[in-house]
Amino acid sequence: MKTRITELLGIKYPVIQGGMAWVAEYHLAAAVSEAGGFGVIGAASAPPEIVREQIRKVKELTDKPFGVNVMLMNPNAPEVAKVVVEEGVKAVTTGAGNPAAFMEMWKEAGIKVMPVVASVAMAKMMEKAGADAVVAEGTESGGHIGSATTMTLVPQVADAVSIPVIAAGGIGDGRGVAAAVMLGAEAVQMGTRFIVAEESIVHENYKEKVIKAKDIDSEVTGRSTGHPIRVLRNKMTREYLKMEADGVELEELERLTLGSLRKAVMEGDVVHGSLMAGQIAGLVKQKQTCKEIIEEIMAKAEELLSGGSQRQ
Repeated sequence: MKTRITELLGIKYPVIQGGMAWVAEYHLAAAVSEAGGFGVIGAASAPPEIVREQIRKVKELTDKPFGVNVMLMNPNAPEVAKVVVEEGVKAVTTGAGNPAAFMEMWKEAGIKVMPVVASVAMAKMMEKAGADAVVAEGTESGGHIGSATTMTLVPQVADAVSIPVIAAGGIGDGRGVAAAVMLGAEAVQMGTRFIVAEESIVHENYKEKVIKAKDIDSEVTGRSTGHPIRVLRNKMTREYLKMEADGVELEELERLTLGSLRKAVMEGDVVHGSLMAGQIAGLVKQKQTCKEIIEEIMAKAEELLSGGSQRQ
């Protein structure tokens, strides 16, 4: 399936892997790229030299294009922005802020810039700033979320900008890819489905939680603080939501979640850890390699888009 995104990034399939903190490291990014998608290292709050090391390790595992997700709220963001230039990264996705401060440097280096946006206004602003594409991310996504759904956001963003749109949020199989294309997207970004990839370093406990999740097992913490995060429910989320309802101060809420994502990903703490996952978790039923995930998804999407059966 050729689109402006596959041409822009030099990839076989229009599938971008989400830049998930702690999850999206070099093993996963390299495996997604090697399978024909676009792997992404999640820089999150990592020090610049760790990001550099991750980039170099991906290059040892694949010669295919890959990118880095730069979290703009990270105090290290200016240094990380320079590292991606120095290491010749193909493209960046950005989150939690406006990448305008780094746009000129990245464009001069030939780096494609694909900011994650949660509104039409932000998409227009990013196009004006020189973005090559935007990732329109719906509230169905895992982790930090906006309020518009993918179904409503993607077509409105596609109508508002001339650059390609990548759909994200609630996409986990070929039906989701086909739907995204019908809404005006030219690629999809997926995170939750890749959490359970064989190549993912995520602890088995976390993977099992995603695989066993039902459609109603997703909830959002932090709505009252202005920092909503979608996770799978557990003891930590119940405590957080109760404290939130009781009007507990933000500092105390943050103490509860300090280091909780690392606990879940690295230590397998599914009781007090932050199990970030999208609403699509209920659709994820098994562990597969990145190659199997991407090829299965794209085969179904192409079948549907060419007028095949609607049934899975």
